[in-house]
Amino acid sequence: MISGRIACRSIAVLLAGATLLPLGSASADTADPVPPASGPEAELAPGIPLSLLPLWQLDTPDQALPPKVYKPSEEEEAVEPQDAPEGADDLVEYVDPMDSFGDVTCSEETGQRQREVERWLKRPVDGEQSKGDCQAIRAFQKKHRIRPAIGYAGHVTWATMQLVTASKNPNAAKKCPVREYRVACVDLDRQMAWVQQGRKVVYGPVHIRSGRAGYDTRKGWHRVYWRHKNHVSSLYNSPMPYSQFFSGGQAFHGIYGNIFTGVGSMGCVNLRVEDARRLWVLLKKNDRVYVWGRRPAA
Repeated sequence: MISGRIACRSIAVLLAGATLLPLGSASADTADPVPPASGPEAELAPGIPLSLLPLWQLDTPDQALPPKVYKPSEEEEAVEPQDAPEGADDLVEYVDPMDSFGDVTCSEETGQRQREVERWLKRPVDGEQSKGDCQAIRAFQKKHRIRPAIGYAGHVTWATMQLVTASKNPNAAKKCPVREYRVACVDLDRQMAWVQQGRKVVYGPVHIRSGRAGYDTRKGWHRVYWRHKNHVSSLYNSPMPYSQFFSGGQAFHGIYGNIFTGVGSMGCVNLRVEDARRLWVLLKKNDRVYVWGRRPAA
């Protein structure tokens, strides 16, 4: 029955460019995932679906079943994954098409994150775009290379403000447990991750993209149980650079697209390729991962 559902959904992918949703289940609370079921479904792994959509529009499917664990060959491990395509990591704000294609200097549109951005910039918090708001937002966008710098208070601008705030002490709210050993902290509320050892931050914070509604990145304590630098999805034959699995089919890994797309992943913690590369060097098998919060609505 599972294979039948997968076949039907494969047709849906070809017809609509939609994401194929593999099936399966695994405990969300165990430190180590349960052994995979037998059969071809046990070898499914998250990946990027083949479609006619541009890279930045692609989602990253995931499933609860862990991938088939094996020891990569020395030749395989010696190959470094490719860098992301030029421009894939750019901070691009998704704006109204009239603002995007027109000769707009200062957007009059009220952004999805208008109130939060106004508060951060110490502007009057009324949730309505004004000329003063736009000028202040544009100045921030230009400083942090957010395009188009037209003063629109969108998700990318707000995410960048949160990262700037967190840069000195991402665990100021003490939501990630402090331990003597390394802990990879995943903050779903702010869509960022970092690694700390004791009270010292040794990596990040960096932007992430976590699971969308219905396919949430599982919260609580986990453990890195399998790492594969050049993992490829057996379902889509698609690359998952610097994969570090910590809960069933959910893993840290880089994506060859923009992590600021409105839709979340299907459970994995997506990173820019360069951030995934740096995390790969730092984390080791059995390092602990702690996840909390909730991904904000798109």
